[in-house]
Amino acid sequence: MKQTRIRLLIASALTALSLGAAQAQDKPVMLKLSSWVPAQHALNPALQAWADSLKAASGGTLTSTLFPSEQLGKAFDHYDMARDGIADFSYVNPGYQPGRFPIFAASSLPFMVNNAKAGSAAIDAWYRAYAAKEMKDVHFCFAFAHDPGALHSRKKVVLPTDLKGMKVRPATATIGQMVTLLGGTNVQASAPESRDMLERGVADAITFPWGSLSLFGIDKVVKFHMDVPLYVTPFVWVMNKDKYDAMSANQKKAVDAHCTSEWAEKVGSAWADFEIAGHVKLAADSGREVYKLTPDQLKAWQQAVAPMQDQWATDVKNVGQDPAAVMGAFKKSLTKYKSGL
Repeated sequence: MKQTRIRLLIASALTALSLGAAQAQDKPVMLKLSSWVPAQHALNPALQAWADSLKAASGGTLTSTLFPSEQLGKAFDHYDMARDGIADFSYVNPGYQPGRFPIFAASSLPFMVNNAKAGSAAIDAWYRAYAAKEMKDVHFCFAFAHDPGALHSRKKVVLPTDLKGMKVRPATATIGQMVTLLGGTNVQASAPESRDMLERGVADAITFPWGSLSLFGIDKVVKFHMDVPLYVTPFVWVMNKDKYDAMSANQKKAVDAHCTSEWAEKVGSAWADFEIAGHVKLAADSGREVYKLTPDQLKAWQQAVAPMQDQWATDVKNVGQDPAAVMGAFKKSLTKYKSGL
């Protein structure tokens, strides 16, 4: 027994030495990470924690610099920035480019996801079967979402018919379809540009998560908040393909271990806590109206947006996929992770 333990200890030591030697031979790689949200946003510490863990897993050979606040490029451009190598890793909102990622758009349909913690893992686990084809220009790392967002406006909106004639900044292309379906007009703006659009009256309302509303100063220009999990905005964390391909086997292994549904949930959870706190803060503010919907009002919204799934199905058919199978897989993942409505 003692000899067996000694042999196991020796084998373990040799493995560690071998791994250390392999890592010592790996060339150091500096990674540029791009995040378009402000430096103080809750997402950035989560991305930094991810980068620190990646560095440790690679034996210190993969180091990173995080560039927030659109330093490397505009929010709309982040997918192409990863494709073109302007950034090595990019935080992307696929909804900023309508029609480009129709399969992924399922996760941004209204009234689908009820939380961003398990919901991020659910979205990531489902989308992995499609990412390599739909996002073939980049190396997919993981998908995640912010905590459910709501409609925030300059006048009270209770029923879907109230949106008729209103100008709304949608969070995603999918929510933009909802606005059009209900008779509103879309006003396109990235998150950092949204307060100005509302302040100047170019937009009357916005769909946005709760904590970020204050972070971007949008709470200063909207006073009415429909307190229902209307949607989540799903994001992806993607990598430049050439950068990945040039890495050593050990470095790729470290990256792969950090591109998982578990990491999707970690990053989504860190942001979710921030948004949940923002919801509590705004709900306690006597200077604004945060209101629930009655069951009948909620049912009216769900019925009004039902045609959106038909349009999504058409878009998915147009890229050669079976929408029933795709949606079935998505709902199955939501059920597995207990994150569906």
